Amino acid sequence: MSNTSLNSALSELTEAQASAVNLGDGPMLVLAGPGSGKSRVLTTRVAKLIADTPDRSFRVLAVTHTNRAADKMTARVGALVPKHERRAVIGTLHSFCMQMLQQHGSHIDINPYFSIYSLESDRQEFLRDAIRQMGMSRDNVRILSTIDKLKAQLVPPEGCARYFRDPADGKRVEIAYKAYEAALEKANVFDFGSLIAQAHRLITTYPGIAFRYQKTYRYWMIDEFQEVTEAQYELIRSLAGESFRNIFAVADDDQVSDQWNGAGHRRIRQFRVDYGPEELRLPTNYRCPPGIVAAANQLLMHNIERASSKRSLQAGTTDLRYLSDPQIRLLRYPSDDAEAAGIAHDIAGIERSQFGGVAVFARTRALLERLQAALSERNVPAEIAQRRDEFRAAQFQWMSAVLRQALRPLNRSALEMLTGAFNRWFFTDVHVEDVISASDLTGRSFLTEWALAAIDAARENTQAMELADLAAQCGNAPAHFRVFIDGVLRKVSNREEISCDIEEDRVAWHDLEQNIEKAVGNNASLEQFLEQLAILSKESPVGKGRVTLMTIRGSSSREFDDVYVIGLAEEVLPNFQSVRAGENSAEMEEERRNCFVAITRGRERLCLSYAGSYRGLEKRPSRFVAEMVLVPPDEAAQ
Repeated sequence: MSNTSLNSALSELTEAQASAVNLGDGPMLVLAGPGSGKSRVLTTRVAKLIADTPDRSFRVLAVTHTNRAADKMTARVGALVPKHERRAVIGTLHSFCMQMLQQHGSHIDINPYFSIYSLESDRQEFLRDAIRQMGMSRDNVRILSTIDKLKAQLVPPEGCARYFRDPADGKRVEIAYKAYEAALEKANVFDFGSLIAQAHRLITTYPGIAFRYQKTYRYWMIDEFQEVTEAQYELIRSLAGESFRNIFAVADDDQVSDQWNGAGHRRIRQFRVDYGPEELRLPTNYRCPPGIVAAANQLLMHNIERASSKRSLQAGTTDLRYLSDPQIRLLRYPSDDAEAAGIAHDIAGIERSQFGGVAVFARTRALLERLQAALSERNVPAEIAQRRDEFRAAQFQWMSAVLRQALRPLNRSALEMLTGAFNRWFFTDVHVEDVISASDLTGRSFLTEWALAAIDAARENTQAMELADLAAQCGNAPAHFRVFIDGVLRKVSNREEISCDIEEDRVAWHDLEQNIEKAVGNNASLEQFLEQLAILSKESPVGKGRVTLMTIRGSSSREFDDVYVIGLAEEVLPNFQSVRAGENSAEMEEERRNCFVAITRGRERLCLSYAGSYRGLEKRPSRFVAEMVLVPPDEAAQ
C-alpha cells in the first residue's frame, strides 16, 4: 500500500523507535521515558501493521488509559492510513469490556441492555440503600473505596473478609460488598470495576470466546502499561490464553500514579516472567530542555523501587539557546495566598497569545482554585482541567438525568438528580416522595408525574414550564431524545446570565456528542448514547488561549511550553500521608514519581514554587527541591 503520510512518519523515526515499529510477531516490552515519542511509536506501528496487510481482514487492538489519549491516537492512525482506519480498534479497556459483555455476556446470564454507572452519586446511592437494608452504619464513602480496591485485585465479595487485619472490619465490608453487588445485578447496572471483573469471568468460563478475539485482533498494543491493575492484567492474560503472544506493551515505571494496585515495576516484572518479551528502551527525552532532564534524573535517583535495568533519561534536544537560558526557576513566598498572587503576576507577564501553552500543576485542587481566583483578578483566562464524571451546572445535570429517567422509568437516583437540579435552576419546590406517591396512584411514569408537578410549581415561569413539558415527551427513539436535547440547549443558550459552570459544561457536552457520534453514529439509541456518556469524562476541553490548571495526577501524557509546579512544600508535595509513612515508603516513592511526572511536562521552561505556610501552618521546603539539586532562594519572591 503506497502511503505518503505513513512513509513520511516512518522516515522521521529514530533507530530505536523504528525497531519498535517494525517488530513482527511476538511479545515486546518498550520502556519509554517521558517525551520519548511513545505515542508516535504506537500509532505508527498500528498504521504500519494495517498498511502491510491490505488483503487481510484482522484488526489491530490498541488499549490506552484515557479517552482523550484514545481520541488522539485514533486521529493519528486515521491520518496515516486513511480509508483503512476501521481496522484499528482504539479505546480504553473499560470500553472494550463493555462491548465484549454486550456481545457475549448472555453466556454468563448478563442482560446486554445494561447501564453503566460512572457517577459517584449513583454508586453511593446503590451502596447507601444496600447498607441501609443491612442495618449498617453509613460510612459508605470509605466502604465504596475499599470495594473498588478489592475489585481491582479481582477479589469477589464472598470471603473477602479474610484480606483484612481486623476481622470485624472485614466482615462489615464483606456484607456491604455482597449487598452492593446484588443491588447492581438487580438493576442490571455495571460500574467500571464490574466491567473488568465480569469480562474476566466471561473469558475464563468460556475460553472459546477468547480464541475468537485472538483471531479477530491479531496484534494488541497496551499503552501506559504501568497503570494496569491486577484485575486488568489478569483479564489480558486470560484473553491471550496459552498461545497468543503478539502483545506490545509500553511502560514507564517512573510514572506510576496508583502504587496500591500492584502496578509499575511489579507489573512489568510479571509481564517479563509470563511472556519473556523482547525489550527495547527509549530513554531519550525529546520534549524537555537538558536542565529539566537533569533535575528529573536527580530526583528519581532517590527511589529504590525501580526496575534494575532502568537507565537515566537522556536529553534529546541540542538547541544552543539552552546553554545560556535558565530552564528552571525556583520561587519562594511567605504564604499560600502570596504564592497564588505571585504566580498569577508571573503568568500575567507572559505574552497573552502564549497562554494556551502555559500549565500549572499542583498536588491538590484547592491550590489550583486559589490560583484560578488570583489569575482572574489579573484578567488571565484559566481553567481547571481534570476528569469529571458529573456535570457541574444544574442545567446539564438535569438534562442528563432526564435522559436516564426516560431510559429507566423507575430509576429513583435519576429522579432525585433531575428534581434537585430543576429546583436549583428555577427555584421550584418539587419533592421526590410526592412524585413517587403520585406515580403509585396513577400508574404513570416518574418522569410524567414529575413534569406535571414541575409545571404546576412554575406557573409563572414560561421557560420552566416549556422545559418540563419537553422532558415529559422525551423517549427512547433517537428522534425523540435528540429533540429534547436540542430544545434544552436552545433554552440554556437563551439565558441572559451564563455562569462559568454552564459554559464549561456546554463545551464539554459538545465535545461529548462528537465523540459519541464517532463511536456509535448519529442514529444510536438512547441506551447506546447513555452508555457512551457514562464512560466519557464530563471535563470540558481547555479553550484556546487559556492557561491550563491541573492536578498532578491528571498531567500524564500532556505537555506545555511553560510549566509551573506550585506547592512544593513538605506535607503538601510530598503529602502528609507520605511524610508520615517515611522516607523509603511506597507512599513517598509514589509522591516522588508524581513530582517527576509534573516537571517533565515542560517543553521550554519550568517554574517551581513553595510557600512558608499553607492554611496558616508553617511548612518546610519539599525534600524534592534538594533532591533535584536546586538551591532555595534566600529572599522571598515578590
